[in-house]
Amino acid sequence: VQLQASGGGLVQAGDSLRLSCTTSGYSFNEYSMGWFRRTPGKEREIVAAINWNDGSTYYADSVKARFTISRDNAMNTVYLQMSNLKPEDTAVYICAAAPKYVLYNLRTSYHYWGQGTLVTVSS
Repeated sequence: VQLQASGGGLVQAGDSLRLSCTTSGYSFNEYSMGWFRRTPGKEREIVAAINWNDGSTYYADSVKARFTISRDNAMNTVYLQMSNLKPEDTAVYICAAAPKYVLYNLRTSYHYWGQGTLVTVSS
């Protein structure tokens, strides 16, 4: 199983960025997908998630109306479109996969994890 996140970089506050997570080695369309972020001294937090079946989504309050998660089952890829970025969005962004039928807005539901991509937002 492999999950490879990409698209991170250094941007200025107010900019946009699109992250991608390409996956392999498991049945992508039977897994909900999530984006998490990790910063020093803080617990890994869920940012956004998308359901395996009906495409319903979940967002952390801190990113609602700014971030959009989507998936392409044909490409085994999940995306995170980030807009109006803020310095507090600076983090390593990690994609993960949770098996179907579990609560996809819970960190503990996720079985497979990628290594992450760094997003740095300057003020």
